[in-house]
Amino acid sequence: MKMFESIKDQVKNAKKIVFVTGAGISQESGIPTFRGKDGLWRNYDAMKLATIDAFYDDPKLVWEWYNERRHNIFSANPNQGHKAIAELEKFADVVSLTQNIDGLHQKAGSTKVLELHGSIVKIKCTVCDFSDEIMTDFTENPPLCKCGSILRPDVVWFGESLPQDVWQEAIIHANQCDLMIIVGTSLVVSPANTLPIYAKQNNAMLIEINPENTEMSSEMDLVIRNTSANALPEFVSLFKNL
Repeated sequence: MKMFESIKDQVKNAKKIVFVTGAGISQESGIPTFRGKDGLWRNYDAMKLATIDAFYDDPKLVWEWYNERRHNIFSANPNQGHKAIAELEKFADVVSLTQNIDGLHQKAGSTKVLELHGSIVKIKCTVCDFSDEIMTDFTENPPLCKCGSILRPDVVWFGESLPQDVWQEAIIHANQCDLMIIVGTSLVVSPANTLPIYAKQNNAMLIEINPENTEMSSEMDLVIRNTSANALPEFVSLFKNL
């Protein structure tokens, strides 16, 4: 319990815990981050592929990239960090606000997950309102909607707005929590990086779990320089011993 020794008494009173998670938590399941050393795909910058302009410039290339990512994600399993968050639901009201599109929180058993940036398994039409889930590869590339337009992954690309219903619900949870734990995110992507500010306005305690320094480390009540797979099971054990 040494990591959380200084705040264990305050944690006891936390009724609602909100997690804000990013690519770092899934990196431990073998899914590369955008910004890390594995954040390149062939000779392309992943951050440049994940834009609407890149998609319209070369939809075949972007779909090829997403098919490869989807295969990688489907073969990945939740790690101890994901599992700890799911287990914590036994002891408190827990909500996960995730920037990840991999579904590993749900795979681990978490029941309250808001996917701020969409999901790798969902598709939508670039023109009409068609949307669906896709678990297998398309026979054509790029795939076409019944209306004849190109289908795209139902994810939020750089420069696009978050789904407003999901974002408004995320703000409500951030405003209501007693404790917010920010895990594996660099807090550089807007507007998700404003969620800790909403929590702070509610006088919530902020804990950051990240091996590296982030944009908001100085604003945290507690900073754990470790991985989520190491730190979060220890955090859950605090509740088991209450």
